[in-house]
Amino acid sequence: MDWTTESIDRLRALWAEGHSTAEIGRRMGVSKNAVVGKAHRLQLPARPSPIRRDPAAPRPVATGRRPTLPPLRAAMPAATPQRREEPRIVVEAAPPAPHPVAALPPKPVAVVRAFPRVSTKTCCWPLGEPGTESFRFCCDAAIPGKPYCAEHASLAYVRVKDRREDAA
Repeated sequence: MDWTTESIDRLRALWAEGHSTAEIGRRMGVSKNAVVGKAHRLQLPARPSPIRRDPAAPRPVATGRRPTLPPLRAAMPAATPQRREEPRIVVEAAPPAPHPVAALPPKPVAVVRAFPRVSTKTCCWPLGEPGTESFRFCCDAAIPGKPYCAEHASLAYVRVKDRREDAA
């Protein structure tokens, strides 16, 4: 929906008359959520809750909007958060004997591979365990408009069985 000045004026008028958001939406031909969102963006006065816990209690009067959380920048600390450290007991021990560096086997280096799919016209069904050397994608020709080949599409897109057919 395009919110024109006329539709915004009509929303403000219906809001001031006290209509529910669902009723305003029906009259304007939009969803209730569209009315709620636009009313929020226009900062229209808040409505009291239609749910009353105590029927004898008077309904609360809606006042101006108040922020419930501080602005994001004000909430973020300038530096890293400081952690409270608990006191540590230090026990002095003899320093460990140095290990010869040459005797240690070299550590395996993790290789970061680019996305191993050939193109967007190939099947992207994963085969194998991610993070292992044998991991790959199917890469057969994909069905137009789908990310999978015919075989894997039959596994991925399963129609839900109607339970009423089973009961009959």
